[in-house]
Amino acid sequence: MPDLSIIIVNYRTYQLTRDTLESVLEGDHPFTYHIYLVDNHSMDGSLEKLKQDYSSHEHITFLESEANLGFAHANNLALKIADSSYVLLLNSDTQILGDCLEQCLDCMDHDKEIGILGCKVILPDGSLDLACRRSFPTPMVSFYRMSGLSRLFPRSRRFGRYNLTYLDEDGSYPVDCVVGAYMMVRWETIEEVGVLDEDFFMYGEDVDWCYRVKSAGWKVFYLGSARILHYKGGSGASEKLLKEFYHSMQLFYKKHYELMYPWYVNALTYGGIRGIYGLKLFFLKIRKFFK
Repeated sequence: MPDLSIIIVNYRTYQLTRDTLESVLEGDHPFTYHIYLVDNHSMDGSLEKLKQDYSSHEHITFLESEANLGFAHANNLALKIADSSYVLLLNSDTQILGDCLEQCLDCMDHDKEIGILGCKVILPDGSLDLACRRSFPTPMVSFYRMSGLSRLFPRSRRFGRYNLTYLDEDGSYPVDCVVGAYMMVRWETIEEVGVLDEDFFMYGEDVDWCYRVKSAGWKVFYLGSARILHYKGGSGASEKLLKEFYHSMQLFYKKHYELMYPWYVNALTYGGIRGIYGLKLFFLKIRKFFK
Protein backbone atom coordinates (compact mmCIF):
# COMPACT_ATOMS: atom_id res chain seq x y z
CA MET A 1 0.00 0.00 0.00
CA PRO A 2 1.55 3.35 -1.02
CA ASP A 3 1.72 6.28 1.37
CA LEU A 4 -0.05 8.59 -1.08
CA SER A 5 -2.52 8.25 -3.97
CA ILE A 6 -2.50 11.29 -6.27
CA ILE A 7 -5.62 11.86 -8.39
CA ILE A 8 -5.35 14.10 -11.45
CA VAL A 9 -8.35 14.72 -13.70
CA ASN A 10 -7.61 15.54 -17.34
CA TYR A 11 -10.14 17.34 -19.51
CA ARG A 12 -8.63 18.55 -22.78
CA THR A 13 -5.49 19.89 -21.10
CA TYR A 14 -2.75 17.69 -22.53
CA GLN A 15 0.23 20.00 -21.97
CA LEU A 16 -0.95 21.29 -18.61
CA THR A 17 -1.63 17.75 -17.40
CA ARG A 18 1.76 16.62 -18.63
CA ASP A 19 3.45 19.48 -16.77
CA THR A 20 1.55 18.52 -13.61
CA LEU A 21 2.66 14.90 -13.93
CA GLU A 22 6.28 15.90 -14.51
CA SER A 23 6.28 18.14 -11.44
CA VAL A 24 5.42 15.06 -9.37
CA LEU A 25 7.54 12.49 -11.17
CA GLU A 26 10.72 14.55 -11.20
CA GLY A 27 10.78 14.78 -7.40
CA ASP A 28 13.04 12.56 -5.29
CA HIS A 29 10.31 11.66 -2.81
CA PRO A 30 11.01 9.91 0.52
CA PHE A 31 7.59 8.23 0.40
CA THR A 32 5.74 5.82 -1.87
CA TYR A 33 2.99 7.05 -4.16
CA HIS A 34 0.74 6.12 -7.05
CA ILE A 35 -0.94 8.43 -9.56
CA TYR A 36 -4.47 7.89 -10.89
CA LEU A 37 -4.90 9.87 -14.09
CA VAL A 38 -8.64 10.15 -14.82
CA ASP A 39 -9.73 11.36 -18.23
CA ASN A 40 -13.11 13.09 -18.04
CA HIS A 41 -14.25 12.09 -21.54
CA SER A 42 -11.98 14.61 -23.27
CA MET A 43 -12.48 13.26 -26.81
CA ASP A 44 -9.71 15.53 -28.12
CA GLY A 45 -6.82 13.08 -28.31
CA SER A 46 -5.21 14.27 -25.07
CA LEU A 47 -5.79 10.94 -23.33
CA GLU A 48 -4.19 9.01 -26.18
CA LYS A 49 -1.14 11.28 -26.14
CA LEU A 50 -0.79 10.97 -22.37
CA LYS A 51 -1.03 7.18 -22.60
CA GLN A 52 1.66 7.20 -25.26
CA ASP A 53 3.88 9.28 -22.98
CA TYR A 54 3.28 7.41 -19.73
CA SER A 55 1.62 4.03 -20.37
CA SER A 56 4.72 2.13 -19.26
CA HIS A 57 5.23 4.18 -16.10
CA GLU A 58 4.84 2.03 -12.99
CA HIS A 59 3.50 4.90 -10.87
CA ILE A 60 0.53 5.78 -13.13
CA THR A 61 -2.85 4.12 -13.67
CA PHE A 62 -5.18 5.49 -16.35
CA LEU A 63 -8.93 5.65 -15.78
CA GLU A 64 -11.59 6.84 -18.23
CA SER A 65 -15.01 8.30 -17.55
CA GLU A 66 -17.64 7.20 -20.09
CA ALA A 67 -19.11 10.72 -20.03
CA ASN A 68 -18.24 14.11 -18.57
CA LEU A 69 -20.31 13.89 -15.40
CA GLY A 70 -18.32 16.50 -13.54
CA PHE A 71 -15.18 16.98 -11.48
CA ALA A 72 -16.52 15.15 -8.41
CA HIS A 73 -17.57 12.11 -10.44
CA ALA A 74 -14.17 11.88 -12.14
CA ASN A 75 -12.28 12.06 -8.83
CA ASN A 76 -14.61 9.51 -7.27
CA LEU A 77 -13.69 6.97 -9.94
CA ALA A 78 -10.20 6.93 -8.45
CA LEU A 79 -11.24 7.49 -4.82
CA LYS A 80 -13.28 4.29 -4.91
CA ILE A 81 -10.27 2.15 -5.86
CA ALA A 82 -7.37 4.03 -4.25
CA ASP A 83 -5.58 2.14 -1.48
CA SER A 84 -3.22 4.35 0.51
CA SER A 85 -2.78 6.17 3.80
CA TYR A 86 -3.53 9.54 2.18
CA VAL A 87 -5.17 10.77 -1.01
CA LEU A 88 -4.32 13.98 -2.87
CA LEU A 89 -6.69 15.72 -5.25
CA LEU A 90 -4.43 17.65 -7.62
CA ASN A 91 -5.68 19.84 -10.47
CA SER A 92 -4.30 19.28 -13.95
CA ASP A 93 -3.30 22.95 -14.18
CA THR A 94 -0.98 22.92 -11.15
CA GLN A 95 2.69 22.20 -10.51
CA ILE A 96 4.22 20.91 -7.30
CA LEU A 97 6.94 23.22 -5.96
CA GLY A 98 9.89 21.93 -3.94
CA ASP A 99 9.15 19.52 -1.11
CA CYS A 100 5.46 20.43 -0.89
CA LEU A 101 4.25 16.83 -0.80
CA GLU A 102 6.75 15.78 1.85
CA GLN A 103 5.87 18.73 4.07
CA CYS A 104 2.15 17.99 3.85
CA LEU A 105 2.57 14.30 4.62
CA ASP A 106 4.81 15.11 7.59
CA CYS A 107 2.23 17.59 8.90
CA MET A 108 -0.59 15.04 8.70
CA ASP A 109 1.58 12.31 10.22
CA HIS A 110 2.29 14.52 13.23
CA ASP A 111 -1.28 15.75 13.76
CA LYS A 112 -3.70 12.82 13.60
CA GLU A 113 -6.69 15.16 13.98
CA ILE A 114 -6.18 16.69 10.51
CA GLY A 115 -8.66 15.19 8.04
CA ILE A 116 -7.97 17.54 5.12
CA LEU A 117 -4.89 19.63 4.44
CA GLY A 118 -4.24 22.35 1.87
CA CYS A 119 -1.15 24.32 0.96
CA LYS A 120 -0.26 27.81 -0.26
CA VAL A 121 -1.42 28.15 -3.87
CA ILE A 122 0.45 30.69 -6.01
CA LEU A 123 -0.81 32.15 -9.28
CA PRO A 124 1.56 32.70 -12.27
CA ASP A 125 1.99 36.38 -11.36
CA GLY A 126 3.28 35.40 -7.92
CA SER A 127 0.15 36.42 -6.02
CA LEU A 128 -1.83 34.20 -3.69
CA ASP A 129 -4.79 32.24 -5.05
CA LEU A 130 -7.26 33.50 -2.45
CA ALA A 131 -9.38 30.37 -2.73
CA CYS A 132 -6.71 28.23 -1.06
CA ARG A 133 -7.97 29.07 2.47
CA ARG A 134 -11.52 30.13 3.18
CA SER A 135 -14.37 30.34 5.63
CA PHE A 136 -17.64 28.63 4.91
CA PRO A 137 -20.01 30.84 2.85
CA THR A 138 -22.60 31.61 5.51
CA PRO A 139 -25.12 34.31 4.54
CA MET A 140 -23.19 36.99 6.43
CA VAL A 141 -19.75 35.95 5.14
CA SER A 142 -21.15 35.80 1.61
CA PHE A 143 -22.73 39.24 2.00
CA TYR A 144 -19.38 40.75 2.99
CA ARG A 145 -17.85 39.28 -0.15
CA MET A 146 -20.66 40.09 -2.59
CA SER A 147 -21.03 43.65 -1.28
CA GLY A 148 -17.34 44.36 -1.79
CA LEU A 149 -16.66 44.93 1.93
CA SER A 150 -14.11 42.10 1.93
CA ARG A 151 -12.11 43.89 -0.78
CA LEU A 152 -12.39 47.29 0.94
CA PHE A 153 -11.28 45.95 4.31
CA PRO A 154 -9.14 42.86 3.64
CA ARG A 155 -7.37 43.10 7.03
CA SER A 156 -10.62 43.16 8.98
CA ARG A 157 -11.36 39.96 10.94
CA ARG A 158 -15.06 40.60 10.30
CA PHE A 159 -15.12 41.64 6.63
CA GLY A 160 -12.13 39.57 5.45
CA ARG A 161 -13.48 36.25 6.66
CA TYR A 162 -14.36 34.77 3.25
CA ASN A 163 -10.75 34.48 2.06
CA LEU A 164 -9.15 34.97 5.49
CA THR A 165 -7.15 37.89 4.11
CA TYR A 166 -6.32 39.11 7.62
CA LEU A 167 -4.16 36.00 8.26
CA ASP A 168 -0.52 35.48 7.28
CA GLU A 169 -0.48 33.63 3.95
CA ASP A 170 2.79 31.92 4.96
CA GLY A 171 1.40 30.75 8.29
CA SER A 172 -0.15 27.43 9.29
CA TYR A 173 -3.52 27.14 11.04
CA PRO A 174 -6.95 25.46 11.00
CA VAL A 175 -9.45 26.88 8.50
CA ASP A 176 -12.96 26.03 7.33
CA CYS A 177 -11.97 24.87 3.87
CA VAL A 178 -9.16 24.61 1.35
CA VAL A 179 -9.33 24.46 -2.43
CA GLY A 180 -9.86 21.29 -4.46
CA ALA A 181 -6.91 22.17 -6.69
CA TYR A 182 -4.73 20.75 -3.91
CA MET A 183 -6.47 18.81 -1.19
CA MET A 184 -4.73 16.07 0.81
CA VAL A 185 -7.15 13.81 2.69
CA ARG A 186 -6.59 11.14 5.33
CA TRP A 187 -7.97 7.75 4.30
CA GLU A 188 -9.75 7.22 7.64
CA THR A 189 -11.54 10.52 7.05
CA ILE A 190 -12.82 9.37 3.66
CA GLU A 191 -14.02 6.12 5.19
CA GLU A 192 -16.01 8.10 7.76
CA VAL A 193 -17.55 10.91 5.68
CA GLY A 194 -17.62 9.34 2.19
CA VAL A 195 -16.39 10.56 -1.19
CA LEU A 196 -17.22 13.78 -3.06
CA ASP A 197 -20.87 14.73 -3.64
CA GLU A 198 -21.54 14.27 -7.35
CA ASP A 199 -24.49 16.66 -7.26
CA PHE A 200 -21.79 19.33 -7.63
CA PHE A 201 -20.73 19.22 -11.29
CA MET A 202 -17.88 21.69 -10.92
CA TYR A 203 -17.07 24.02 -8.00
CA GLY A 204 -18.40 23.61 -4.49
CA GLU A 205 -17.58 19.94 -4.08
CA ASP A 206 -14.41 20.89 -2.19
CA VAL A 207 -16.27 23.24 0.19
CA ASP A 208 -18.97 20.61 0.73
CA TRP A 209 -16.34 17.95 1.53
CA CYS A 210 -14.62 20.24 4.02
CA TYR A 211 -17.96 21.04 5.64
CA ARG A 212 -18.75 17.35 6.10
CA VAL A 213 -15.24 16.64 7.37
CA LYS A 214 -15.37 19.44 9.97
CA SER A 215 -18.88 18.41 10.99
CA ALA A 216 -17.49 14.93 11.70
CA GLY A 217 -14.94 16.42 14.10
CA TRP A 218 -11.82 16.45 11.91
CA LYS A 219 -9.55 19.47 11.36
CA VAL A 220 -9.19 21.21 8.01
CA PHE A 221 -5.70 22.70 7.97
CA TYR A 222 -3.74 25.23 5.88
CA LEU A 223 0.04 24.76 5.59
CA GLY A 224 1.53 27.99 4.23
CA SER A 225 5.12 26.73 3.96
CA ALA A 226 4.15 24.10 1.35
CA ARG A 227 3.45 25.52 -2.11
CA ILE A 228 2.13 24.78 -5.58
CA LEU A 229 1.71 26.85 -8.73
CA HIS A 230 -1.82 27.11 -10.11
CA TYR A 231 -2.45 28.29 -13.67
CA LYS A 232 -6.22 28.28 -13.06
CA GLY A 233 -8.90 27.96 -15.69
CA GLY A 234 -7.07 25.58 -17.98
CA SER A 235 -10.20 24.08 -19.51
CA GLY A 236 -13.87 24.85 -20.08
CA ALA A 237 -15.99 27.66 -21.48
CA SER A 238 -16.37 30.85 -19.45
CA GLU A 239 -20.18 31.00 -19.56
CA LYS A 240 -20.45 27.37 -18.49
CA LEU A 241 -17.99 27.88 -15.64
CA LEU A 242 -19.87 30.95 -14.48
CA LYS A 243 -23.15 29.04 -14.48
CA GLU A 244 -21.67 26.10 -12.58
CA PHE A 245 -20.05 28.38 -10.00
CA TYR A 246 -23.30 30.08 -9.02
CA HIS A 247 -25.27 26.84 -9.27
CA SER A 248 -22.85 25.26 -6.79
CA MET A 249 -23.31 28.20 -4.40
CA GLN A 250 -27.05 27.70 -4.48
CA LEU A 251 -26.71 23.92 -4.06
CA PHE A 252 -24.35 24.28 -1.08
CA TYR A 253 -26.67 26.73 0.65
CA LYS A 254 -29.70 24.53 0.12
CA LYS A 255 -27.88 21.44 1.41
CA HIS A 256 -26.30 22.94 4.53
CA TYR A 257 -27.96 26.24 5.46
CA GLU A 258 -31.55 26.45 4.22
CA LEU A 259 -33.04 24.76 7.28
CA MET A 260 -30.88 26.85 9.65
CA TYR A 261 -32.24 30.26 8.60
CA PRO A 262 -35.70 31.90 8.35
CA TRP A 263 -37.46 32.15 5.01
CA TYR A 264 -36.57 35.80 4.40
CA VAL A 265 -32.83 35.12 4.80
CA ASN A 266 -33.18 32.22 2.36
CA ALA A 267 -35.08 34.42 -0.10
CA LEU A 268 -32.46 37.17 0.11
CA THR A 269 -29.64 34.67 -0.32
CA TYR A 270 -31.12 32.92 -3.35
CA GLY A 271 -32.08 36.27 -4.85
CA GLY A 272 -28.57 37.59 -4.34
CA ILE A 273 -26.98 34.54 -5.95
CA ARG A 274 -29.24 34.70 -8.99
CA GLY A 275 -28.93 38.46 -9.31
CA ILE A 276 -25.14 38.49 -9.25
CA TYR A 277 -25.02 35.57 -11.67
CA GLY A 278 -27.31 37.45 -14.05
CA LEU A 279 -25.18 40.61 -13.87
CA LYS A 280 -21.91 38.77 -14.43
CA LEU A 281 -23.38 36.81 -17.33
CA PHE A 282 -24.63 40.04 -18.90
CA PHE A 283 -21.25 41.77 -18.67
CA LEU A 284 -19.50 38.63 -19.92
CA LYS A 285 -21.68 38.63 -23.04
CA ILE A 286 -21.11 42.35 -23.54
CA ARG A 287 -17.32 41.84 -23.44
CA LYS A 288 -17.59 39.00 -25.94
CA PHE A 289 -19.77 41.10 -28.22
CA PHE A 290 -17.23 43.93 -28.39
CA LYS A 291 -14.19 41.68 -28.90
